[in-house]
Amino acid sequence: MKLYQNGIKRILDVLISLAGLMVLSPVFLLLILLVPCFFNAPPFFIQKRLGKDGRIFSIIKFRSMTGDTDASGNLLPDEKRTIPFGRFLRKSSLDEIPQFINVLKGDMSLVGPRPMLPFYNGLYSSVQMQRNRVRPGITGLAQVSGRNQISWYTRFRLDVWYVSHVSFWLDMHILLRTFQQWFNGKNVEHTRHIPQEFEGNP
Repeated sequence: MKLYQNGIKRILDVLISLAGLMVLSPVFLLLILLVPCFFNAPPFFIQKRLGKDGRIFSIIKFRSMTGDTDASGNLLPDEKRTIPFGRFLRKSSLDEIPQFINVLKGDMSLVGPRPMLPFYNGLYSSVQMQRNRVRPGITGLAQVSGRNQISWYTRFRLDVWYVSHVSFWLDMHILLRTFQQWFNGKNVEHTRHIPQEFEGNP
C-alpha cells in the first residue's frame, strides 16, 4: 500500500491525465473558445482550495456561472448566476476537464477527497482533518456514494475512510464507478440536492 501511495499512484495520475487531455483536447480547445462567448469573461474559473497537508493551491475549472452581483456589489446566489450553458457544463462534468492540469502540477490526484475552500480547515474536527493527509481528487469515494445528496458528516466520514484505505484497487473501483455514473447521468449535476453549508461540528 505504501509503495502505491508513495510512487505508483502519482505515476498513474500523470499518465492518465496526459491521456485524458490528449483525448479531450478538441473539447478543451472548443470550450476555451465558447465559454467567453457565453459569459463575457475568461474561460477559466480559478479559486484557492485546500490541498495536501493544508497547502493552498489554485484549482482550475471552466467557468460555469456568471459574475452577476446585486446593488451592493455582492455576488448573487449560485442558482441566479447559472445559465443553461453553465448547467450543461456542470451536468456533463466538462467544467472539470482543466483539473487534469492540477493533477499534472501535483496539486491534485485523480482520486481523493474533493478540495475544499481554505476557510473550512478551521471547521474540521481532529478526525476530519485527516482528509488533508492526501492530495485532493477530481473524483472520490464520497462523489460516487451520493455526491451532494449525502450529508457533510457522511461525506467527510467517507473521505477519512478512503485516506486510511488507499489502494490501487480502491482507486480503480472509484474511477470505474465515476465513469459509470457519468455515462448514466447519475449524481453528476452539481446544483441538485445541495446540502446546507457546512458550518462546523456540533
